[in-house]
Amino acid sequence: MAEVASLVPDCGVGFAALDHPADGQGLLAEYYRKLAQPSGPVGLPRMIRGTASMTELLLRALPTALSRLGVDAIVADSVEPAGALVARHLRLPFVTAVTGLPLLREPTVPPPFLGWAYRPDAVGRNRNSGGYAVSDLLMRPITTMVATYARRWGLDPDPRYQWSERLQIAQCPEGLDFPRLALPENFRYGGPWRRDEPEENLPDDDGRPLIFCSLGSLQGARRSLFAAMTAACSAVGARAVVAHGGGLSDREAHSLPGNPLVRAFWSQTRILPLCSAAILHGGFNTVLDALAAGVPIVAVPLAFEQPATAARLKRIGAARVVSAAEAGKGGLEPALRLVLRDPEYRRAARSMATDMAAAGGAAEAAAMVDAALGRETDVRPAGLTPPDGTTAFAA
Repeated sequence: MAEVASLVPDCGVGFAALDHPADGQGLLAEYYRKLAQPSGPVGLPRMIRGTASMTELLLRALPTALSRLGVDAIVADSVEPAGALVARHLRLPFVTAVTGLPLLREPTVPPPFLGWAYRPDAVGRNRNSGGYAVSDLLMRPITTMVATYARRWGLDPDPRYQWSERLQIAQCPEGLDFPRLALPENFRYGGPWRRDEPEENLPDDDGRPLIFCSLGSLQGARRSLFAAMTAACSAVGARAVVAHGGGLSDREAHSLPGNPLVRAFWSQTRILPLCSAAILHGGFNTVLDALAAGVPIVAVPLAFEQPATAARLKRIGAARVVSAAEAGKGGLEPALRLVLRDPEYRRAARSMATDMAAAGGAAEAAAMVDAALGRETDVRPAGLTPPDGTTAFAA
């Protein structure tokens, strides 16, 4: 999508727009608005229909775009079925990138969008089966459309083919996920895929412990929830460091209680090691950044896979979980106080940090992708290879 260009960092990664008539100005912003209100009897179906429309745009536009670019291989996100299906259609090799929670279905693992605890007994399996049935029903606008394109291209529509037979590589560390009994042999857990960020200079250090507070890039307009966060930080003698993702106006930011440090964005990998704890909505990337810094968490899950992420954080002992409703009624202060006082929370976070550091991060992930896609194969390229003979990857 053309509007994504501004989000691609200047770090040697090329960008090409779909160059399709349906990829119009404002399409991405409209989709973000749907993602920002993902719950309720109106918001959830609207978000799912919007996601189905975005996937259909990719299915319509990607084959021509990738052939025009001469792409040789694809890194396909596990949550976007278009990437894998187009790769199969063009007979291109692909690997599956799992940037959030692993979505591979198992009877003992709850659906990834529910905050259920891990329960491998018969009761848990029956509960999970019902959850998957409801999830399948809700996701039908997406799965039906993807299956239609698969049949149109003469491909098996079975969703299991969405997963690469070469490599499935995850940011998620193994210790954070629920126990798995049936992972494919080519699945690899890992750690955060990050590049170096610039040092952060705090403009006004008043000596109080720092608490990082974030609701991600989609939920950053929730001023009342941010106010509950900063008030809780002040009540325990700490200072909030707020990242609102551009969701708050200057007036709203200045009105937050407790004299917090507020910006649209902070260099998270730099600021989190300076913090004593974090209050987060459970977005996966920020959770990984906090754990990588050994920082315990108070999780306030709002939508998507956040409740499931919070359930995993609770299981490993690195977080207290507070609902959004409880947060608005004073529930953050006692949870934050406990996380700061009980060393077991920080110990659990630091243990996870050690595991993630050993995983090798982005460099190790890139090496595995290169190895998986560099194997001899009978696939044909979508078009011409680049003039210098190098391999062109699409992500």
